[in-house]
Amino acid sequence: MPSYEQLSALLDPDSTVLLTVECQQGVVGPDSALPELAEEARSSGALANVARLVAAAHEGGIQVVHAIAERRPDGRGANRNARLFRAAERLPVQQLSGTSAVRVAAPIEVTEEDFVVRRLHGLSPIQGTDVDALLRNLGCRTLVVTGVSANVAIPNAVFDAVNRGYTAVVPADAVAGVPSDYTPAMIRNTLALVATVATTDEVLGCFERPRVTPG
Repeated sequence: MPSYEQLSALLDPDSTVLLTVECQQGVVGPDSALPELAEEARSSGALANVARLVAAAHEGGIQVVHAIAERRPDGRGANRNARLFRAAERLPVQQLSGTSAVRVAAPIEVTEEDFVVRRLHGLSPIQGTDVDALLRNLGCRTLVVTGVSANVAIPNAVFDAVNRGYTAVVPADAVAGVPSDYTPAMIRNTLALVATVATTDEVLGCFERPRVTPG
């Protein structure tokens, strides 16, 4: 784990953005299309930790971006080139544009200052979406990646961020995947090679540091 000084240097509020990935009702909510993943996100405390980080970011003036995966009712433009996509078409809960399934799930709060970026295709919240352009326009240098799933979208987000020159920070207890023992193994053996891995409390300690007002 990084020292407070190292992590604090990365998490400059003027150049840090907090990204929540697929923390939407149809994925992590009570009526999830993926109940095993939703249960893991909640029982592990990951979803609650995402909410804590979002609240602290709002309080500290750190930009928040929510990445949402959805599809049109007619399915136009959606991928069908992998088993995951074909299986999603058969799920009883669909992530349809404009429905409650694609709203950010409680207990995460969304403010007017947040960006909500929606994608209709692919596996990544960054590739092929507005996220990269927004990050650059916001002056982002460090991207804090949270949410689900550790199986697919989280590693996609981290790799895409690193490939685009951002420093990625992953609060290990604010991401979730299935089965429960997969997430720590993936973080330890994969994400730790390319991202700074910390805990929610460590990131909060940097988010909540006192701001220095010029005298």
